[in-house]
Amino acid sequence: MQNVLEPPPPLTVSALTAQIRRQLEREFGEVTVEGELSNFVAHTSGHWYFTLKDAQAQIRCACWKGTNYRIRFRPQNGQHVVCRGRITVYAPKGEYQLTVEAMSPVGVGAQQMAFEQLKAKLNLEGLFAPERKRPLPLIPRRIGIVTSSTGAALHDILNVLRRRNDGVSVLLYPAPVEGVEAAPHIAAGVRWFSEHNDSGFPVDVLIVGRGGGSAESLWAFNTEEVARAIAASRIPVISAVGHEIDVTIADFVADLRAPTPSAAAEMVAARRGDVLAHVNARASALAKSMRIRWLQARNRTESLAHHPAFADTQARLRDTVQQCDELTLALQLAIQGKLRLASSRLEQHAGRLHRYPWETTLQVSRQVVDRQVGALVNAARLRMTREQHRLGRALARLEALSPLRVLARGYAVAQHPDGRIVRSVDDVQPGQPLRIRLADGYLHGRVESVGSLPDAEDAPLRP
Repeated sequence: MQNVLEPPPPLTVSALTAQIRRQLEREFGEVTVEGELSNFVAHTSGHWYFTLKDAQAQIRCACWKGTNYRIRFRPQNGQHVVCRGRITVYAPKGEYQLTVEAMSPVGVGAQQMAFEQLKAKLNLEGLFAPERKRPLPLIPRRIGIVTSSTGAALHDILNVLRRRNDGVSVLLYPAPVEGVEAAPHIAAGVRWFSEHNDSGFPVDVLIVGRGGGSAESLWAFNTEEVARAIAASRIPVISAVGHEIDVTIADFVADLRAPTPSAAAEMVAARRGDVLAHVNARASALAKSMRIRWLQARNRTESLAHHPAFADTQARLRDTVQQCDELTLALQLAIQGKLRLASSRLEQHAGRLHRYPWETTLQVSRQVVDRQVGALVNAARLRMTREQHRLGRALARLEALSPLRVLARGYAVAQHPDGRIVRSVDDVQPGQPLRIRLADGYLHGRVESVGSLPDAEDAPLRP
């Protein structure tokens, strides 16, 4: 019986995009693309977004903040550049793009790329490792020099040696330091000193270098041949190429880098007893070694960061960062639109307020208020008159009922000293003090006797 193969389960869009991303990154790896810059945006987050195009096609590009700080020029629309990076996929939009790791303008890009590639290759082989660096002799007796016999570098080195320590011997291997033949001759000079160190021409330290010049003039010291000759030398090598700002591959491979040829002579020609100055030079060398080690550690970290095991996580993180930038731009545009709408509405309302008849309306309102105030005053006066009449009638009734009116007709009220009214003969005792209230004052006395009037003797009181 033939088995019926079930169709595979459907993929989610995210899963399909992840597979496409892994396939693209595995298929292409690192690529170098040349084209014209357009739609360049330097986002507030520090990342760069742009398009690289030619006459027939274009590709979206992203250069992250942690990478673009190494680019020595500011990209501009219309500029022709060479970009090195990796192909990936921006998942939220399903678009493939180039993540740029290096960029150079056309014309100098090839040379710079060769420099970076050779640097990465030698670094991977460990030729820059700090543990390979050998210390310089404290007080060298003989110094070997590989440079041009007619260049300014040799005269600078000899002048410093003559001034600092005229007892040191110098052995020169003349070699051209510029042009096509320079690199083989420089490498041959380094190998000659190394091979003859155990014979009749031993030297304690070797200076390899030249004076300043353009990047093309110094290129012999960026070749693999010279770098490997310096790395294989059995003698400690000082690289003294150009000026302080010039950096070459020879500087990374050498045991010590001197910013200038004169500085190299200063490092190896310490006076006897001038140990403190030499210690300072060793401290400078240590700082340089630490910087190289830091650069190597950063390079190793970046290499690990590009490991395929982290590809999906990095891609999702890049997508999230890019999506966040897009949302930030959308939010800024929305806020600007709201501000423009609010400004327009404010201008409309301001125009209406300007045209509104405020003075006429205020005059009419004042007239209405004046009429209402007059009506309120009249109503208050009428109410006050009416209430005064009511108060007079109430006072008249109260006066008619007042006990003081009764006292005024000749009656009196007996009270205890504390003011309580005596209502019955049972309320007092003989000898008890009394206070008699009259209409116009009080009488004070005592009770002589207490008795009840017989009915026959009860007679009406007359005031």
